[in-house]
Amino acid sequence: MRQRIGDSMPLPALWQHLQGAALIVGQGGIGSAMTELLQSSCPDLTVLALGRRSQPRLDLGSDVDLEQLSGWLQEQPPLRLVINTAGWLHDSGRGPEKRLQAVNRAGLEQAFGVNAFAPILLAKAVAPAFHHGQPCWFASLSARVGSIGDNHLGGWYGYRAAKAAQNQLLRTLAVEWKRRLPQVCVSLLHPGTTATELSAPFRSAVPAEKLFSPERAAGHLLEVLAQQTAADSGSFLAWDGTVIPW
Repeated sequence: MRQRIGDSMPLPALWQHLQGAALIVGQGGIGSAMTELLQSSCPDLTVLALGRRSQPRLDLGSDVDLEQLSGWLQEQPPLRLVINTAGWLHDSGRGPEKRLQAVNRAGLEQAFGVNAFAPILLAKAVAPAFHHGQPCWFASLSARVGSIGDNHLGGWYGYRAAKAAQNQLLRTLAVEWKRRLPQVCVSLLHPGTTATELSAPFRSAVPAEKLFSPERAAGHLLEVLAQQTAADSGSFLAWDGTVIPW
């Protein structure tokens, strides 16, 4: 029985020989781990890791940065893979709302800006670089708590709603790209609870066997994504490949 790549096995053969460019957006734990795994496993793939501290800089909240990204990608090898790992759940002064009284406009705007608006605007920026006719993948990290059908606990109003909005936006994108860019597979991926700064305040009750390292999460997600084809475009998938209800 083959071990999962999350247990330090190489990527599936299809991607080991992938040629062109891969764009990893977000330089947190999962984004960095994905970058390293692709660099070590895909010798013919140019891995472009961008974020707020990269060169060139990419702030998904900046229309200027996104416009410059679109032009910059035209100077790179043919774009084959884009994975958005950027997300927002909390900062020093704001976090997920446990009850209605904690909901406010600023928190909702921040949650939607990063978790919903950014992925679809990123797709708009990279779309011209997909016009080369080869199989491609566009994926963004979502979250199981963004599932409306799976919401049995409540709370986390802004984060849940923003991830649900991202799901709808990228599902709609998948429908359009089946006509306009039929070689591109759009996927929404739930990484599981991962030991990153995003989850740090909320994982104390998570059993050790269900808390993934960034490297393990990256491996699981890349393995799932590599198995998707254009026929699967628009799917919402967990780290183990199971379909999550909308």
